[in-house]
Amino acid sequence: MGNKLYVGNLPFTATDESLRQIFGQAGQVESARIITDRDTGRSKGFGFVEMATDQEASDAITKFNGTDFEGRALTVNEARPMAPRDGGGGRGSGGGGRDRGKGGGGRQRW
Repeated sequence: MGNKLYVGNLPFTATDESLRQIFGQAGQVESARIITDRDTGRSKGFGFVEMATDQEASDAITKFNGTDFEGRALTVNEARPMAPRDGGGGRGSGGGGRDRGKGGGGRQRW
């Protein structure tokens, strides 16, 4: 077992610090981070906590999985490595921004 935990079903009001405080009850917290939307900065409702030891991580899972945190039942388990993504993010699929749907058919006149 690793010492990095996935924490899901977090309330949107939760902060890195509140996550650090609650998991501190199970041992030494190395890091606590809530994942946010890159465009809005708003919480996505999950985060990651890294405990100092594997035993403390195991204790945290036992202690907090399914428990109430600000009105929501937490999901706590061992974090899995991120799966590789397909498609490269959907950006840059060509085109220079010209109106292509406005008739003409052949060459564009510059």
